Amino acid sequence: MVQKGKGILAADESLPTITKRFNAVGVECTEESRRAYRALLLTAAGVGEYLSGAILFEETLGQTTDDGMPLPQAAERQGIVPGVKVDKGKVALANAQGDMVTQGLDGLADRLQAYKT
Repeated sequence: MVQKGKGILAADESLPTITKRFNAVGVECTEESRRAYRALLLTAAGVGEYLSGAILFEETLGQTTDDGMPLPQAAERQGIVPGVKVDKGKVALANAQGDMVTQGLDGLADRLQAYKT
């Protein structure tokens, strides 16, 4: 996924995180604004010269460019390998005040199979 001289785009912000980013610049966080933002990132002219991979949020897998191309395919057209964030975020660890644990192993095999198709 990594090529010499190129980076990886982490475009896998959770809904709360991307909402904070959009609010900070006065953009309403809707499914359409998120789609348009992600499409812009993945279709910018020449972006594939600088990126070898992109980690996407699950919602992105079902989103398309303005002309209907699935966003993962738009990344591939730029020579960018699309990946997907598979965890389900952090939650408090039971009986461990202040400690957090990442959730998402339950059902992971089924989600991975769905991502593949």
